[in-house]
Amino acid sequence: MLEKRVKRIFNNISKKPDVILIKNAAMPVIDDNFFYVTGLTHGIFEGSYAVLFPDGQVELIVPQLEEETAKKTGTKIIVYKDHSELNKILKNSVSSYEKIGLNFKGISLRDFLKIKNLLSNFDFFDVSDSIEKTRLIKDVIELNYIREACKIADIVADKIPQIVSDGIHEYELAAEINYLMQKNGADKTAFETISSFGKNTAEPHYTHGDIKLKKGDFVLCDFGACFSKYNSDITRTFIFGKASDMQKEMYKVVLEAQRIGFNAIKSGVKASIVHDVVNSYIQGTKFKGRFIHSTGHSLGISVHDSNARFSSNSDILLEENMVFTVEPGIYIPGLGGVRIEDDVLVKSKGAEALTKSSRDFIEI
Repeated sequence: MLEKRVKRIFNNISKKPDVILIKNAAMPVIDDNFFYVTGLTHGIFEGSYAVLFPDGQVELIVPQLEEETAKKTGTKIIVYKDHSELNKILKNSVSSYEKIGLNFKGISLRDFLKIKNLLSNFDFFDVSDSIEKTRLIKDVIELNYIREACKIADIVADKIPQIVSDGIHEYELAAEINYLMQKNGADKTAFETISSFGKNTAEPHYTHGDIKLKKGDFVLCDFGACFSKYNSDITRTFIFGKASDMQKEMYKVVLEAQRIGFNAIKSGVKASIVHDVVNSYIQGTKFKGRFIHSTGHSLGISVHDSNARFSSNSDILLEENMVFTVEPGIYIPGLGGVRIEDDVLVKSKGAEALTKSSRDFIEI
């Protein structure tokens, strides 16, 4: 399976390099592509390299502290003790080649200049677009990990109404959500959990603070589980107490917008069409102008995988086994917001829902 990933990367490059180097730097600049091409599901691998060859083979260059974890890949491993030894190993690994591909989107300028100085006689090519294109279409192993991450998110989503109580703080609910994800098998959270109440729900990327929940508030929870490096991303919105007519109407419109988005997804459709039909529906309601972001994004080993989106300017053509979120929302400053988000798998004749927890309107 890993050989196929590497071969697909090379096949998607028009001007092909002889070899590709994936440099994994230090936290927080970790390149997910290193884990994509190696299949490693644990470890940090700071200062490590993956050397990719056109026949699908991968060679790992890792520090001693990652040696035992690296052995699990079953690929060739070269271990270094210090940076001087690393430089010698790196030179030897590519000495018989001339053209080297680099993931420019995942490497800092400083690291690139170091590589260029060390390998001064080589030509370098940016292969980041090819890697992103390859990662858009998930293989069986990736889909299994994503499905598991989605199952965990579903379990937690259905439990939220049981843990919400009068006076609970936003940060307390976020902590409960994070705890439940790991208790149910997540390696970690996919991203910083959003747990917002009341008027704070009108801020799409608000996280959580010390606000206490009170009757009549929206409760918006946006979270995801990470399982074996792969992620889920889900949002559920509730009302604490009795909902107003406006809150009910906002929820009804968002839920219908999501349904319209689901129905527009299938192989061969432009990603922009999905956003356009969702946006057009919301713009035709009393909430015109209150849908302020794209309809969704690709999901995988990164939460925003390969920078692909359901947006008006996206030229991506949907293909089978792409995974996206579908997350329409309505946001009214001073009142609050509603967002409903689920993860879907693109199929030839439609979309398969990967998150399946209840999307019913719930007054807690």
